[in-house]
Amino acid sequence: MKSSSQAIPFMAILMVFLFLLFASSSEAAVTCSDVIKDMRPCVNYLKTGSGMPPAACCTGASALASAAATSADRKTACNCIKSVSKNMNVNPSLAKALPGNCGISLGFTVDPNVDCSKVS
Repeated sequence: MKSSSQAIPFMAILMVFLFLLFASSSEAAVTCSDVIKDMRPCVNYLKTGSGMPPAACCTGASALASAAATSADRKTACNCIKSVSKNMNVNPSLAKALPGNCGISLGFTVDPNVDCSKVS
């Protein structure tokens, strides 16, 4: 039951960020809801995991990397991940290592302090 009680505030936060990011990045093909959908399998790992990420997490991260083909897409993904990760209290070391551990490149560092305006 603990995970379902945590899901409600998480979804509320995500909806707020989705609205904010969609309004500011309407030219991007990738939306914050796409990012959330792809990265959802990584949530538990990024909060309390260790070692290598689960296969489902890497599959989602890989889908996001493929979908974020333009600079606008990568900026949208960066802003979404940055916002959500700050509110979810993810392990910064696991977040930074995620792309490399999954064998992908997102074009930005997964970090709550990354400057998404510099993503190209």
